[in-house]
Amino acid sequence: MLFRSRLPILPSNQSPLGALPSRFRRQRILIIGCGDVGLRVVRQLPPRVRVLALTSSPEKVPAFRRHDITPLAGDLDQPATLRRLAGLATRVIHLAPPLGDNLPDWRRDPRTQALLRALRLRGLPQSMMYGSTSGVYGNCDGELATEVRAVNPHTPRAQRRVDAEQQLRFFGRSSGVVVHTLRIPGIYAPDREGGTPRSRLLKGTPVLQQVDDVYTNHIHADDLARACLAALWRGKPQRITNASDDTELKMGDYFDLAADLYGLPRPPRVARNSAQDELPLMLLSFMRESRRLDNTRLKQELRLRLHYPTVRQGLVAPAAP
Repeated sequence: MLFRSRLPILPSNQSPLGALPSRFRRQRILIIGCGDVGLRVVRQLPPRVRVLALTSSPEKVPAFRRHDITPLAGDLDQPATLRRLAGLATRVIHLAPPLGDNLPDWRRDPRTQALLRALRLRGLPQSMMYGSTSGVYGNCDGELATEVRAVNPHTPRAQRRVDAEQQLRFFGRSSGVVVHTLRIPGIYAPDREGGTPRSRLLKGTPVLQQVDDVYTNHIHADDLARACLAALWRGKPQRITNASDDTELKMGDYFDLAADLYGLPRPPRVARNSAQDELPLMLLSFMRESRRLDNTRLKQELRLRLHYPTVRQGLVAPAAP
């Protein structure tokens, strides 16, 4: 059974949606992949919005209920369990990542395919937002990446995100559902598990020397949650938006900044050829791509005012209550 939300009323200047007409406060939002960001979305929703979340993990149910979220048992990897999603929601937030590299066709995202097939069965939603990754741009050699730049994924996980984006674009065009995609860089927040560089700094993990270093992009988790809601209500049909803050820092400079803010030693700098032997493959993959994300659409089209426009402000911000 759906619930009546008991969340406090947010003043219009604190909500990314502003003051909503009453008809928009009776929406039913389905969250697919309701982790840290999804829960932050729920905390920022207006009153009387009903929230449902798909989960295949019974241990998540108590946390969902504490947030007045109705849990729906289902598994994106078992399409038959998704039929109950049809017609339930007026809007859908899709934050679930694709599977790993052990698929027969590692370039595809069968999870998004299964979800869209279920949604087509009955009562299509009004709008849908998808959380993709800025990794779809690949290496831009430090150039500014706007949303019209051609995708050039260099990793299997980025290729799967491209596939999901393409599926969603076709779904939106063929069904009339407004689908808006956010391309998301590194997510951080002091109250997010692993959401700051502190643990890496304590380990003394090296970063690249300045001549080899790459640009990196960030978004505070609370700003990302607000961007999800703005995309859900204000996003243009079949449109893509970079969900990034205003910071322009290379990766090593980012860790130097964090070290200074935390009163910790700055990480050692190494040449790229030395890093191949000292760093894990996942970390090295991020060090092979350099780009600066243009967030003009985020601020102008989605009309989002960032609470944390730079990582300096976000890293020292107090944790949310």
